[in-house]
Amino acid sequence: MTQSRAQDRSADPGVPEALPRLLIRVRDHLGVGAVDRLWIFPPVRRVRREQGVVAVSTFLVGEDRRVMITAAYTAEHTGEGVTFEASFTQEGEAPPERFPSVMAGVVRRSGDGLGEAREVAIHGSAEKFELLLEEVDMGFFEARYP
Repeated sequence: MTQSRAQDRSADPGVPEALPRLLIRVRDHLGVGAVDRLWIFPPVRRVRREQGVVAVSTFLVGEDRRVMITAAYTAEHTGEGVTFEASFTQEGEAPPERFPSVMAGVVRRSGDGLGEAREVAIHGSAEKFELLLEEVDMGFFEARYP
């Protein structure tokens, strides 16, 4: 039963432009130079609605530790266009090598087939962040115009 539910969710169109919008908000809100890594979790889609989370590891000035911030969004296609809301929450700080196991634990505890997060190393590079934006923009384009 769980597998068929996951298959049904993957067939939902969701809001393909939501992830690019969230990443732009991350860039504008946190600044690319502060971003070490991103973990992009698969969105939960229901028809023309979508919710998603991106965990962002940011540099802590003068320290080897990182700050973990979650950027969450909800988006919906309505008869009047797209509604999009994003929020940022500081979750805490830790040594950077701890975060991969924390992300794996999030997936394990979700219990509803959340799926593995995609880890993207940015290391404060504007070029790497822009490449990621181009990639998700292409995903949006391909979803809209297959």
